[in-house]
Amino acid sequence: MTDCSHIQFWVQDESPEGICSRKLDLRQLQDLFEMTAFWAQGRTPEAWAVALANSKPIVTVWDGDRLIGFARAMSDGIYRATIWDVVIHPNYQGAGLGRKLVETVLMHPHVNRVERVYLMTTKQKEFYQRIGFKVNESTTMVLLNQTISQRALPVQIEQLE
Repeated sequence: MTDCSHIQFWVQDESPEGICSRKLDLRQLQDLFEMTAFWAQGRTPEAWAVALANSKPIVTVWDGDRLIGFARAMSDGIYRATIWDVVIHPNYQGAGLGRKLVETVLMHPHVNRVERVYLMTTKQKEFYQRIGFKVNESTTMVLLNQTISQRALPVQIEQLE
């Protein structure tokens, strides 16, 4: 097993609690995903910037100046949160860094108070089950690359204002 005592975890959060952050190089992020995630191929730095701006927290894992791990979440802060884009560089897998990465996201105040935390995975169910996640086949639905028209909305926008 690789010695990972020098590995650093950083939490990016704009909250006033002052959680530390580290500048994230979007090219390094893109390279990490190109290498590790078949489901994230072709993402661009510009698209990553939008995704990151709408995520809280963002947790990164570093070996010196090299980005070796990443995860992010989105949450309403009370009812639901979803963890997205969890990756660890292949050379660092098997050392417990992935578990620590997910646990760091789960401990964040924007995630740890919610009733349910969701995530999607295709090949890592056993990994997440060891952390405590359970298979939940009753809530899985997806809408692929379609724009929702005004007519498809069950409530008119004017009614919400």
